[in-house]
Amino acid sequence: MRGMPRIPHGRPDDIDGRRAWLRLAACMVLGTLGSVGMWSIVVVMPAVQAEFGVGRGEASAPYTLTMLGFAAGNVLLGRITDRAGVIPPLLGSIACLGLGYGCAAAVGAVTPFAILQGVIGFGAAATFSPLIADLSHWFRRRRGIAVAAAATGNYVAGAVWPLAMQLTLPAHGWRVTYLVIAAVCVLLMTPLVLLLRPRPPPHPGGAEAAAQARRLSAAGLTPRSLQVLLAIAGLGCCVAMSMPQVHIVAYCVDLGFGVARGSEMLALMLAGGVVSRLASGALADRFGAVRVLLAGSVLQALSLAAYIPFDGLASLYLVSAVFGLSQGGIVPSYALIVREYLPAREAGRRVGVVMTMTIIGMAAGGWLSGAIYDLTGSYRAAFLNGIAWNVLNILIVLFILFSVARGRPEPAVRAA
Repeated sequence: MRGMPRIPHGRPDDIDGRRAWLRLAACMVLGTLGSVGMWSIVVVMPAVQAEFGVGRGEASAPYTLTMLGFAAGNVLLGRITDRAGVIPPLLGSIACLGLGYGCAAAVGAVTPFAILQGVIGFGAAATFSPLIADLSHWFRRRRGIAVAAAATGNYVAGAVWPLAMQLTLPAHGWRVTYLVIAAVCVLLMTPLVLLLRPRPPPHPGGAEAAAQARRLSAAGLTPRSLQVLLAIAGLGCCVAMSMPQVHIVAYCVDLGFGVARGSEMLALMLAGGVVSRLASGALADRFGAVRVLLAGSVLQALSLAAYIPFDGLASLYLVSAVFGLSQGGIVPSYALIVREYLPAREAGRRVGVVMTMTIIGMAAGGWLSGAIYDLTGSYRAAFLNGIAWNVLNILIVLFILFSVARGRPEPAVRAA
């Protein structure tokens, strides 16, 4: 744009270099801070319901709008990242989080509160797929571990923010807590965003894009068909993934173990997910993201099936840990596949679309599992439903694996 200062590009030798790793560290912190937009509503929902005097359904509407805003932000902000870099989306994220939380703390009814939660969700999206897409341009040999590490911020936020909110929530209420979150996001995220000001180093030319096009053509795929397959696979895996993550606490209550044990199992899943994301990223650098995605999807299906026969307290802790270790690396693998086989200049848009489908899968799967429980009075059928969606995901990933193997046997990351 005319009149705007020109944002400098990094140097080619910055790829996989010191500046890239410093950028990764900043991205991990930004992801942890900004992802509060996904988790805070879960923590304050009971207090909001009680203060506004609404039912559980109305009190759940803010969460739904949060996820819808998050989904929309991943697509729209991803497009902006492709055109203008990651700085504009991140600055917009700070504005949405600061104003969203600040204004939400002042409303007097659930409807405006829900609308503002949508704004918060939209802002939080900038610290997920746009950040991941931008970071992927700074790494080649270690792109897998870098993308996976950046994606861990979302899980770390789920473990850190609910605990941090307890410092103000019990004594001062949810309104003061929201004001504190607004201040933290603005004050801590702004200097970190400035560290990301340099745009990615220029790509070496059209050689990589031409090689990607040749591989897809040999596989009988187009960029659009591969993206559609990844989107459907992401939907299926996350419908399955949502079953334990959304309902493990309620499942433990039904079994007589109580809320505290279920919360511990959820935390165990998230901790396992962080480990899984880092390990899967390292494996993707060596074996390719498609193979890692297939392994994670199969292990997720097996661990999901293990919930059905093993319902003792000790066994549920074990299965939950295995489930977390299985599923954590799945979502980042989609972003890596996009970067391996689709044009780099479209990374933000394409990663955003696929990530949005995973978010829709989480939202739809959580609701679908609850609806099945209402119909059957048991979570057994809900687990079976999740397994069925997981099988769909596995079949698609197998098709992609065998197709791209015809195009090129080695992952594109190695040749980059």
